[in-house]
Amino acid sequence: MRRLFELINKNISLGFLTGKKRSVPTQEELPLITISREKGSGGRPIAYLVAKKLGRPWKVFHKEVIDELAKEVHLEKRLVKEIDENRIPLIEEVIGDFFGKKYLTLSTYYKHLVKILSTVGHRGFVIIVGRGANYLFPQALTIRTICEMEQRIKWLMEFEKIAKNQAINRIEESDRKRYEFERAVYDHDIRKAHHYDLVIRTGPRLGIEAAADLIVMMTKRRFRL
Repeated sequence: MRRLFELINKNISLGFLTGKKRSVPTQEELPLITISREKGSGGRPIAYLVAKKLGRPWKVFHKEVIDELAKEVHLEKRLVKEIDENRIPLIEEVIGDFFGKKYLTLSTYYKHLVKILSTVGHRGFVIIVGRGANYLFPQALTIRTICEMEQRIKWLMEFEKIAKNQAINRIEESDRKRYEFERAVYDHDIRKAHHYDLVIRTGPRLGIEAAADLIVMMTKRRFRL
């Protein structure tokens, strides 16, 4: 794994010099699913349901990515999450101290993020939710979940027990931050359908269970399971 990390470091350094992002090198095409999602579209519960339906050794990586990234760079989870969700200036040096905590530039953050995602992805039989992982693994089954705004609001109100105006604010803020993050880190538009093998619009006619069944079917066909 250390040799893999060294190779990734070399590739990422070249990428930031040339302005191009490179995919993670793969030794074999192990089963891997990535799920990009709009907030309130059910992407996260769909991921866990897919893992349950596929059975062992499938596992979902969501908050775990943040946790491992925090360990990698010795940062508090709160600060890493803040950097992860907001666009920050593209500069090449690590800058001083920020309220007594180490501060990451975008390029440094990207290097550490790819290290963690590559470790997860090369494990195989994993579902990675978010973090732009679909751009890094060409062999992955790449999924995006979207949903009509009114349904997103309704589900978010029910799931998080919040008022309608709060749900709207959270959805709008999430859409903006996720778009800006992937534009800054990967130079791609998260909303473009051609980045994914399948875009699923959840809602009254296609619920969480049906969406999970669709992904399971595609996974079995894609990886001949």
